[in-house]
Amino acid sequence: MTTHSFGFRHLNSLLALTLTAVVAASCTPPYSAPEQIQSSSPKVSYKYHNDQELAQANQNAGAFCSQYQSVPRTLNLTSEMDGSKAVAYECVKAVPQYVPAATVQAPYYNSSYTYRSDQELADAMRNAQTYCMNNGAQQVNSNITSNMDGSRTVTFQCSPR
Repeated sequence: MTTHSFGFRHLNSLLALTLTAVVAASCTPPYSAPEQIQSSSPKVSYKYHNDQELAQANQNAGAFCSQYQSVPRTLNLTSEMDGSKAVAYECVKAVPQYVPAATVQAPYYNSSYTYRSDQELADAMRNAQTYCMNNGAQQVNSNITSNMDGSRTVTFQCSPR
């Protein structure tokens, strides 16, 4: 065997490897996975005049978001020119939260929150809905009372689905 024929075999092997790499590269797409550039959660807005209507708006938003296995999160609260207010929600996945087992009263769960602003009321409603959803129940009622110090208290009740 001559050195010349060994060089040809070596060159042919290199050429075959190079050709295989070129063919393989041409079959591979130029990207590895789609890249998300924007996402939007379902959103809903309501007009309201008082705490009871805000609580009802939140329950309506809860029903709207439940079709997405989500709870409403308040995006913003605004005052309108006509004296009413508006609340906008987006639907977000419920994040599990810890609630001591001693507070659960089967088959119902009662929870009370004291608040002073619409934002605090909206946050309390979201927490109650999250708790209920995470425990296989749905919020069925809320009751709002005024306190002597100017704050208000909302009580939520959840029952099995």
